[in-house]
Amino acid sequence: MNTLAEKKYNKWIVLLSIAIPAVVALLFGVKLKTLGFDVKPLTFLPPIYAGINGLTAVLLIAALIAVKNKRIKLHESLMKVAIICSVAFLGMYVAYHMTSEATLYGGSGAMKALYFFILISHIVLSVVVIPFVLLTYVRAITNNIERHKKIAKIAYPIWLYVAVTGVVVYLMISPYYK
Repeated sequence: MNTLAEKKYNKWIVLLSIAIPAVVALLFGVKLKTLGFDVKPLTFLPPIYAGINGLTAVLLIAALIAVKNKRIKLHESLMKVAIICSVAFLGMYVAYHMTSEATLYGGSGAMKALYFFILISHIVLSVVVIPFVLLTYVRAITNNIERHKKIAKIAYPIWLYVAVTGVVVYLMISPYYK
């Protein structure tokens, strides 16, 4: 067990777990045009970042299969790419919202309730999963594999849910994009 090595990362995990959602929330409300920047809306981004969410889900599933088959190096590589994809998604998501007006869901009734349930759970869990993913990653890179496995059992299903529901949210709202 290498808990001493883990401890040096704890401040970063806490800092990033607070800073990432705070910065995203702050930037979500900022429109570059109102700050005087002459930028065109990045309306081409939603299908791209939805695709990245889909790719993340595929990578997570492939990484689970790899580790179950004791292909540890492949598992490590797939997980690193999944993290990179999540960071890329976040950057594109923020860029889109800083340059474009929000798209409102146009459905009604049960579909609207379902959409908002999926959207809200997606958003809440996307914040909740950050410290779990970071902690899981740190336990892997510090070779604390038993503790890595324990936290991965929590992080993995949440992260997979967030990745899949990101695609579902996009598919549900895409008919309402202008």
